[in-house]
Amino acid sequence: MTKPHTRPSPEEIKEKQDLDDALEEGLEETFPGSDPVNVIQPAPSRGDSHVKRKP
Repeated sequence: MTKPHTRPSPEEIKEKQDLDDALEEGLEETFPGSDPVNVIQPAPSRGDSHVKRKP
């Protein structure tokens, strides 16, 4: 059984746009580079304690 198609919520739209923006920024900052951009967020380090992330 498949789910009926629903419209994304404003929060989902904003989250996707934020991810797209972060990817675009990463691509611009690493160009020209031989290694692909990592789109998976690494685990937070101690220095990241001030940054709030979604679990």
